[in-house]
Amino acid sequence: MSNSRRNFIKNSSATLAALGLVEFFPSDLYANIRNKVGANDKINIGLIGLKNQGFNNVLAFLKIKEVNLLAICDIDDEQINKRKNDLMKIGVNNLLVYKDYRKLLENKDIDAVIIATPDHWHCLQLTDALSAGKHVYCEKPIANSIGEARAMLSATTHSGKVVQVNQWQRSEKHFKDAVAFVQSGKLGKIVNTKTWIYRATDPLPAVPDSPTPAGVDYAMWLGPAPMRPFNLRRFHYDFRWFWDYAGGLMTDWGVHLIDIVLWGMNATIPNSVSSLGGKRILENDVRETPDYINVNYDFGHFSNSWEHYMGTGSGQYGRGHGIAFIGVNGTLVVNREGWEVIPEKNKMEGVPKILKSDSGMDLHAINFIDVMKSGKLDDLACPIQVGTNVAINAHMGNLSLRAGDRIHWDAKKFKFDNEAANQLIKPTYHNGYIFPKY
Repeated sequence: MSNSRRNFIKNSSATLAALGLVEFFPSDLYANIRNKVGANDKINIGLIGLKNQGFNNVLAFLKIKEVNLLAICDIDDEQINKRKNDLMKIGVNNLLVYKDYRKLLENKDIDAVIIATPDHWHCLQLTDALSAGKHVYCEKPIANSIGEARAMLSATTHSGKVVQVNQWQRSEKHFKDAVAFVQSGKLGKIVNTKTWIYRATDPLPAVPDSPTPAGVDYAMWLGPAPMRPFNLRRFHYDFRWFWDYAGGLMTDWGVHLIDIVLWGMNATIPNSVSSLGGKRILENDVRETPDYINVNYDFGHFSNSWEHYMGTGSGQYGRGHGIAFIGVNGTLVVNREGWEVIPEKNKMEGVPKILKSDSGMDLHAINFIDVMKSGKLDDLACPIQVGTNVAINAHMGNLSLRAGDRIHWDAKKFKFDNEAANQLIKPTYHNGYIFPKY
């Protein structure tokens, strides 16, 4: 970015939030916001991965007036055409289109990239983007393995670039307020926390392998994952249920919810982890990742439990998902709807439910752009270290289950006391892709 761009209207993003433009608004306002900024003052971004969350992310960025979406990239022509059409409706035209993210990264005019691809691609795409001199906004979980998380942390630290992990709950006021209450000490001593999601889900039946759909670069979609015949059940959204590409609900929702525990309790990596569960609920279901799991994390001065069910939507404290901080004076329960405090009798006053009041995704994007302009990395809402810590927690839950034992972590040796778990710390890359050095 040029100096003029770096110094351009430093308070503009904060002003945008204050004006209430962080909520959904009509398409003509998107164009109106962006057209107020001169070409030399725009921050050019590229979007890698167009389906679902990637598109949601870019809509948040386009509410920031100095942001210009210059390029998009996806391996699927259907998604490219759909999103080009969607973006044209809000006044975004003349996009550069790529099917190979490496070609997008060669474009010197791009200042930052949004990475919203399947989890198994995050490590290579982030490290390649940093090598190309780009700032990065990366979807969670930051990595698909503990070894990748360490490589990405090292690459980010050495790059000096801005990397924001899209754990956007850290930017929402009601989560901030809930964490501040936890850290105030009013709940008394906290020896246990709980995190959970109960998700009403139908079985995903098997389908036979099939030819790759027209317009899909399947080899690029696989990337460093093992070569397999194309199967619709492993593609697009459903990639998250297969170990080659992701870690199921544990890494999908777990990183969001466990992150709030780590934040509230000033915790990082547990001493040990024990998991029970497996495929116990959904019959005739092709998913590899567990439909039920109960994980216990021992941090020494407190423990945390993670629990997920697929097949039922009734959760704890009357909430399908959430986080509970259980203190001797009362329990604080928070989720994406709001937070409240349930008091212990005669110990403290409760706090009636306080509802969500803003858009975390919009504010998270604003924070990233503000830090790009200021260079103050300490102001990031969710830096790489935060994303790394919670990704490691989530992967530990899965590794304990897959190893069939409680596992203890030795940070100095970067290994567990269990050889089966150690074999899963660092993935083997396939198809000619090379694991990044760190």
